Amino acid sequence: MDLSAILYFLCLISTASIRINADEFNVLDFGAAGDGNADDSMAFIKAWNNTCSATAKSPTMVIPKGKTFLVRPITFAGPCKSSDITIMGVDSLQIDGSGTIDGRGKAWWDISCKINKKEVLKFDRCNNLRMNNMNFINSPQTHVTLMGCNGVEFGFLSIQAPGTSPNTDGIHIQASSNVYIHNAHISDGDDCISIGDNTSNINITQVDCGPGHGVSIGSLGKDGGEVHVENITVSNINFKGTTNGARIKTWQVGKGTVKHIVFSNLNFTDVENPIIIDQHYCDVADSCKETDTGVHIDDVLYAQSFGTSKTEVAINLNCSSSSPCTNIIVDTIQLKPANPGQRVISSCNNANGQSKGTDQPKCCF
Repeated sequence: MDLSAILYFLCLISTASIRINADEFNVLDFGAAGDGNADDSMAFIKAWNNTCSATAKSPTMVIPKGKTFLVRPITFAGPCKSSDITIMGVDSLQIDGSGTIDGRGKAWWDISCKINKKEVLKFDRCNNLRMNNMNFINSPQTHVTLMGCNGVEFGFLSIQAPGTSPNTDGIHIQASSNVYIHNAHISDGDDCISIGDNTSNINITQVDCGPGHGVSIGSLGKDGGEVHVENITVSNINFKGTTNGARIKTWQVGKGTVKHIVFSNLNFTDVENPIIIDQHYCDVADSCKETDTGVHIDDVLYAQSFGTSKTEVAINLNCSSSSPCTNIIVDTIQLKPANPGQRVISSCNNANGQSKGTDQPKCCF
């Protein structure tokens, strides 16, 4: 299906701007009440179907400003059991507006999110996707998921959930390529942005992250599969009060490669583990046995990054003895202790590379 549309989605939506184009399809015209109490799901589906079948070059589905819409879990163009809203197999989709998607996740946080997985918004096999100026709050689990997408731009997003909320990643990228994320404010109870397997050509920049678990590549290789992640650039990120900063995490049973990674121009404020590679990742720390396998991490650059570390080990390169990290470059990193009297050090385990510039702490190669 080829679609060029401006789509404004809300699970509990309060505001969105209106663009005047030919063939606009306003959810109010299809029976939506917009009072925050009535179920508006069928009106959204009818408006969507009419937008998709329109013959105009840029049909527009409109969710008007000043209303609150209650939408139960719905799927556009495919089946779904785990997401409030799933958009599947749609090309050239544009989402723009100042609306807010409220996942109302508190009831889910009180049970196990790992067992009862639920996302707010999932894009499945969508290409040439654009989403700007949207707000997300309180997802049951991951706020926005990309699965099998190519050619994506997300900009000027706000994603907010309490730091204590479990598994509430901001954006998760899986099996996708050519993704550009910029100008976002993300605070949650898990990774601000996480990058999964079979991803390539990802550019993340101008993001404020915290609280949360940082920006993570992984975890990768949990089930022993072949991992392929390459050409990832993470730059101009402000980490504040996060439990990790720039992180790569893999399971010992994994195989394959993570290569051509750049973390640059990062600012850390009171961050635990500002720079970390963990190739001994496990659900329960130190409980996974050593194996003769491992994901090979190669060609990783950490450059021009500054700030304060809450942990003594500010640079932790904990790589696998079965598959050591290679070509790790640390270039001009300046990290100071967050607390008076504390020191900061680096630790290297099976990591090979070189240090450039003036680094503090001095790298352990």
